[in-house]
Amino acid sequence: MRKNKEDPGLQEHVVDSSALVQAINLKKYYPVYSGVFRRIKGYVRAVDGVSLSIRQGESLVLVGESGSGKTTLGMLLSKLTQPTSGKIIFKGLDITDKIPKKLRRKIRVVFQDPYASLNPRIKILGQVIEPLIAEGIEKKEAEEKGYKVLEAVGLGTELASKYPHELSGGQRQRAVIARALVTDPEFLVLDEPTSMLDVSIQAQILNLLKRLKQEYSLTYLFITHNLAVARYIGDRIAVMYLGRIVETAPKRTLFSNPLHPYTKALLSAYPAPDPEKPWNPEIPVDIAINPVKLPGGCRFHPRCPLAMEKCKSGTPELVRAEKEHYVECFLY
Repeated sequence: MRKNKEDPGLQEHVVDSSALVQAINLKKYYPVYSGVFRRIKGYVRAVDGVSLSIRQGESLVLVGESGSGKTTLGMLLSKLTQPTSGKIIFKGLDITDKIPKKLRRKIRVVFQDPYASLNPRIKILGQVIEPLIAEGIEKKEAEEKGYKVLEAVGLGTELASKYPHELSGGQRQRAVIARALVTDPEFLVLDEPTSMLDVSIQAQILNLLKRLKQEYSLTYLFITHNLAVARYIGDRIAVMYLGRIVETAPKRTLFSNPLHPYTKALLSAYPAPDPEKPWNPEIPVDIAINPVKLPGGCRFHPRCPLAMEKCKSGTPELVRAEKEHYVECFLY
């Protein structure tokens, strides 16, 4: 287990008084069973020693390839699953084991699939106000709030009486966002909220989220694999690989001066919009990594073109390379 005193990056996160949400050495392991007696043969380390801070009012974008642990980290920070170890701090309060009811309503989640997020048997307004009804708020008052947030997300009141199947994909996602806003949250976890929508609709939803962030004074953890989306919506970007945060930096810094070899590979795979500009992606070595038997040392070393001998045995710490720019690599 990593110790706080050995991790300069972690120390920065622990003392960050401007943070609304903090993860401190957060871990989530899933057991893998085998045989008829279901003996544990190993663990999938979905999140393995993550420390980060999300400041009040910022949009932190979490990027990485599928299977890197992004959604699991979002589930942990939104208190939809319990960590194996580590701490979660929200507004200065340790909510790792239990979150008070008054804070539960301040953390909401918007999932990837708007088709699966809504109950097909309940009208839109009923689903939007459901969190308020569960809190014991009178139906009339809840409906007034429901109409208000539906208008805020661009859905007319005439759609409040519709069923989900009568709405388009973009309209459904707006309804899901309205349901998240109805409790006046402060922190939203957005798990690839535009990945299942048409490109033109994606732009509308992203513009909506940027506007709502200002109007409702929201803080975002935005999970995506799309670097164009990350560049548009994010203030700061964290890059995740096999359960670890390998680099964090302000958006402009990360795109102009990536440090970690994995970050460089991700950015090089993102083609420039100029067709005259040559595109030469840096493709890492294509090696299948067993999630139960992760490589020792730096987890990226089997695919890294710059790997050194010590990368195979030693585990790099998240260190500050420059102001607000942290990287987990022996090159720095």
